[in-house]
Amino acid sequence: MCYFRTTVLPLAPPDDTQPEVLTLAEGRYLRLLSENGWEYVVRPHSTGVVVIVAITPEGRLVLVEQPRVAVHSQVVELPAGLVGDTAASRGEPLAAAAHRELLEETGYLAERMVELAAGPIAVGIGSEIVTFFHAQGLRRTGPGGGDATEQIVVHEVALPELAGWLADKRRGGALVDPKLFAGLYLISEGR
Repeated sequence: MCYFRTTVLPLAPPDDTQPEVLTLAEGRYLRLLSENGWEYVVRPHSTGVVVIVAITPEGRLVLVEQPRVAVHSQVVELPAGLVGDTAASRGEPLAAAAHRELLEETGYLAERMVELAAGPIAVGIGSEIVTFFHAQGLRRTGPGGGDATEQIVVHEVALPELAGWLADKRRGGALVDPKLFAGLYLISEGR
């Protein structure tokens, strides 16, 4: 298992006093903080993010596509989701969240979730740590598509056709989440 960063260390002021953390704004899901003059976002109701690399026994990569408001575009992604963000999922282990998100978004059950790597995803703006999992022993049990607030389309793309398929999606105006490439790299390295 590869960890890009295993601990989160606060920025320490020169005199080793506790830094002053100010809440600048707070919404339903996000909190904007200022610490030592650095502004960043936290998700107060989540303990992390899981990203799942799922390849079917036939060698097809399971992807999701959905509209993302922040970028005003359709985005092609690996299945992913927040950990512990609802009352029902508080305190859940990372692997349990990966199982839950994979089933919810794609309709696939996995026999095992193997942790690949963990690290920050947007170090200049957010505190989230993403953990990649390799979903093994896949079995489709439902249509997927996410919950009632999501508009997820599930795609299964043969790995040799992936580059061309993604190029077609880009030409059609979709964006591709770079975590997709990170997940494939981790799988190719046997992590």
